[in-house]
Amino acid sequence: MSSGFQTPVLGVIGGSGVDDIEGLSHQRWERVTSPFGEASDELLFGELDGQPLVFLPRHGRGHRIPPSEINYRANIDVLKRAGVTDLLSLSAVGSLREDLPPGTFVIVDQFIDRTGAREKSFFGTGLVAHVSMAHPVCARLGNHVQAAARVAGIAVVRGGTYLAMEGPQFSSLAESNLYRSWHCDVIGMTNMPEAKLAREAELCYAAVAMVTDFDCWHPDHDAVSVEAIIKVLLANADKARSLVKIVAPFLQADATASNCCCRSALEYALITAPAARDAAMLQRLDAVARRVLGR
Repeated sequence: MSSGFQTPVLGVIGGSGVDDIEGLSHQRWERVTSPFGEASDELLFGELDGQPLVFLPRHGRGHRIPPSEINYRANIDVLKRAGVTDLLSLSAVGSLREDLPPGTFVIVDQFIDRTGAREKSFFGTGLVAHVSMAHPVCARLGNHVQAAARVAGIAVVRGGTYLAMEGPQFSSLAESNLYRSWHCDVIGMTNMPEAKLAREAELCYAAVAMVTDFDCWHPDHDAVSVEAIIKVLLANADKARSLVKIVAPFLQADATASNCCCRSALEYALITAPAARDAAMLQRLDAVARRVLGR
């Protein structure tokens, strides 16, 4: 691992309204191509007080793409190509706990992946790799997010398990109660395989789950109106923009970032012998695995 200080590039994946960040200068939308297909949208490049930032609307501008049809591989690949080193994921979730009411932000540290219709790895036949997901998020980046949330006055909980469901339908009552029995804390549809792919791309990844409502397990769930949920969504978007703005200087001042273990996740992950590696696969991985492939 490198011991020298490298200027970090903050990537943000989020929903509508998160891109309208106060103080974001030198803004430009630019399409970055990927060998894994089309990303959700163009990338928004800018700077926050000198901190380079790249934003990607996860569902595309106007929320065009449902969770199962997002090209997660292309999204992570284009962010890597854009130079992103630290990736902050912002997503709306339902709460599976009484003490995580709407408006709470949870800095997730674990996932249970219940999706099944999505491409979950950059690797495959021709080049096999196995990365560790025991600790699927970057604790260092999570520390910065937690500190920024406190400065912003955002109700934040550090640590929690995110149940990733396929969707687009919400849970049945039986499923919601099952996930509660597993001690899951929030439920959403988008952080998997996003987190897995970020690890394969050697990106530092932190996930902020923004609670909009209680899932259907809650006795008051059916009484919540669409208007009430939208109100929370808008308030969460305001807080998310503040969070991004405040976390930028924390990241910029972090001289330890270059040595973060997330940035060497592929160090011992490639198992296919060099002579047996597929040339086309190597070409596709020219950004994701550049460091270990020497491309």
